[in-house]
Amino acid sequence: MRAAVILGLGCSPKDLKRFQFENNVEWHMGMPASGDEADVILLFGGDGTIHRHLGQLVKLGLPVLVVPVGSGNDLARSLGLPRVRDSLAAWRKFWGDAGHMPAGNVRAIDLGFIAPLGSAGAAPAPHAPAGDLLSGPVYFACVAGVGLDGEVTARANRLPRWLRGHGGYVLSLTPTIFTFTAFPIKILAATESVAASPVEGRIAIDDGNASWTTRSDRPTMLAAFANTPLYGGGMKIAPRAKMDDGLLDVCIVGAVDRFRLLRLFPTVYSGNHLKVPEVEYFQTSRVRVESERALDVYADGEYVCRTPVELGIQQVALRVIVHPSQTRF
Repeated sequence: MRAAVILGLGCSPKDLKRFQFENNVEWHMGMPASGDEADVILLFGGDGTIHRHLGQLVKLGLPVLVVPVGSGNDLARSLGLPRVRDSLAAWRKFWGDAGHMPAGNVRAIDLGFIAPLGSAGAAPAPHAPAGDLLSGPVYFACVAGVGLDGEVTARANRLPRWLRGHGGYVLSLTPTIFTFTAFPIKILAATESVAASPVEGRIAIDDGNASWTTRSDRPTMLAAFANTPLYGGGMKIAPRAKMDDGLLDVCIVGAVDRFRLLRLFPTVYSGNHLKVPEVEYFQTSRVRVESERALDVYADGEYVCRTPVELGIQQVALRVIVHPSQTRF
């Protein structure tokens, strides 16, 4: 078996030692150039590291094992891998099944994508550099957000790495709540489901088959577009989200008094925020976000672009190795 290893920020080859328990695995450092150069990829890092490599990972089509050693590990949690020892158990299961591939703990998951309006049919770049304009769609694994979420994430990203991984999002939330103001935003959802093709990592969308309906057109504190239930270090912003249903879960928080929002914040960890009258929640295959002024769009804790944008789902886009106990998402 040939295993390629990607090390995120703050990782080193010593993190790999626990996974090198057999001699018949050929280890190669770095992203393979093609799918013929490796059989599996081990990625050591958090959501940001995964996000930066998603385009190439989709193109390669190889199984990916995430080892959660980043400051944010929400994709790993969603895959049943909240700790390094869980990834080690998943790796042992995968290696044990190597003689009769595919391994029993490999699943295919959806990915979200973000595209500037008018270019949703382009192929996603491996990683678009930070800037206001995108040349084409960009993948995300967990959650994309506009509004309060982006402001909190930007503040959290300025914290030391260790602090980001130990409650940095929560620490950044309180001061942001008292300075952030609800913004006018228009969110339109596709009224007909248009499947995104997984062929060759391309997003194939026929705009002629879609029509749009306005789902929200009001002052908004936060709009989150989720492929996984979790973000921000374990918050269940989209408790009904599944990674293999071909849908984005959209959570919109309208204008809420700051003190009330602060009191309601703990309910996000249990998913009970959906009971709040100012919260709207729905599912769709595609969504458009328009605003009076350009707003930052973040995904997987990383800055992507500014509005207006279109978001959607590409089905069965990425093969991942999950914990042996994870029979379904």
